[in-house]
Amino acid sequence: AKMVSIRACTVDDLLNMQHCNLLCLPENYMMKYYLYHGLTWPQLSYIAEDNKGKVVGYVMAKMDEENETEPHGHITSLAVKRSYRRLGLAKKLMDQAAAAMVTDFRAHYCSLHVRRSNRAAFNLYNKTLGFEITEIETKYYADGEDAYAMRRVLKTALEEVKESERRHERPKGLSALEASYKDVAIMKDVEETAVAAGDA
Repeated sequence: AKMVSIRACTVDDLLNMQHCNLLCLPENYMMKYYLYHGLTWPQLSYIAEDNKGKVVGYVMAKMDEENETEPHGHITSLAVKRSYRRLGLAKKLMDQAAAAMVTDFRAHYCSLHVRRSNRAAFNLYNKTLGFEITEIETKYYADGEDAYAMRRVLKTALEEVKESERRHERPKGLSALEASYKDVAIMKDVEETAVAAGDA
């Protein structure tokens, strides 16, 4: 089994993050762009690393500074190395970024762009993470390909944080959100057990 841990990205990780990006994606960035994210929104980028400390995936995210009335986050880049796919890492990375957007910046929603031809990424965003298409942006990418602009509402996550804070009497933060997720998972297990027992 592959041992992988997820943690917040630091400035020291940016070179390895860039290397992972070059291996995985056609959209590449100069180091100053990674630094801009890492220094401006250090809470929003996460890396997945193997047991030797090698970066095998990452999510790089930011807050949209133009819309102050409805704060929202944006996923700039997400990548997982081919040999580490299908382990649920992309979802875990995206959920961590979303949780931080809510707890640190009170984000209402999260946006991203995805190539129209990238069905695997689209299915992850749409079916697994609940992103919806808001528009099609023609010739969005440098090679002329269109992009789906997508959005995931985070207000439900914000409500879960508040509810969890009340229930666990914890200060606001990621631990509260994680606790609420655990509660939801436990309730789901209880419901499924009850349904299974009812079928017997």
